[in-house]
Amino acid sequence: MTTDTTPKASLPMYDWPDVHAETDADYARFRDAFRAAIPGIELPEGLTRPDDRPGFLNDHWRDPALIFGQCCWGPLDVGMIDYLLPIAQPDYGAYPGGRDIYYRSAMVARRDSGIAPEVGLPKGPKAEIPEGVLKGRRFAYNDTESMSGYRGLMADLGADPLSLAGSGVESGGHRNSVKMVAAGDADLAVIDCRSWALAQRFEPEAASQLMVIGWTGERKGIAYVTSRATDPAIAEAMKTTLLAMGCLPAPDGDVK
Repeated sequence: MTTDTTPKASLPMYDWPDVHAETDADYARFRDAFRAAIPGIELPEGLTRPDDRPGFLNDHWRDPALIFGQCCWGPLDVGMIDYLLPIAQPDYGAYPGGRDIYYRSAMVARRDSGIAPEVGLPKGPKAEIPEGVLKGRRFAYNDTESMSGYRGLMADLGADPLSLAGSGVESGGHRNSVKMVAAGDADLAVIDCRSWALAQRFEPEAASQLMVIGWTGERKGIAYVTSRATDPAIAEAMKTTLLAMGCLPAPDGDVK
């Protein structure tokens, strides 16, 4: 972990190279609002873009100089909550399958696979997954800490997906999972609804070869976070600012 105490900010969770400019503009909006609302707050002009491999990203999240960032509830639930304080949640309502603070993942398969029929939007908050769908099939997943790519499905199935699948392959990210299923290197993957929207924008050839055959249940979406080393008064003021900007309260996100 770095010993550099210079304040850092990152928004890594949906920051595909294709949308770097959009992510930078999002951060500038947050940065300027924080500066206007919190006199004296120290914020970087631009974002840090950490290596997105799980171990490297975990080191970044543990950095006490991280004043503003994002983290999935998968890593938060398995220990990152000791280092990061959730202060607000984005609204996922703009993405098919999302609602308020909740997202869910689309289970995708190739259109020519014959695994299951294509489905529309989910009918309720519970999982809608074809029975026995993993049996004998190759399952692509981000990593085992990913809520949207692994842990949510594990909770819905009541079992480790790898114990049910014929085999599994760790892709390292939703984009890679989409491409692997489209290329026939895997049969199935679960892709969070916002990443699925990104795939349809920036991996149109691969995404067009896939169909949604099910949905995981609703889960808490990506949280906006600050290091637990951040001054509690600053963290509280950042939370208030985010809520005023239209973000939603984070579960258990009160400054303690």
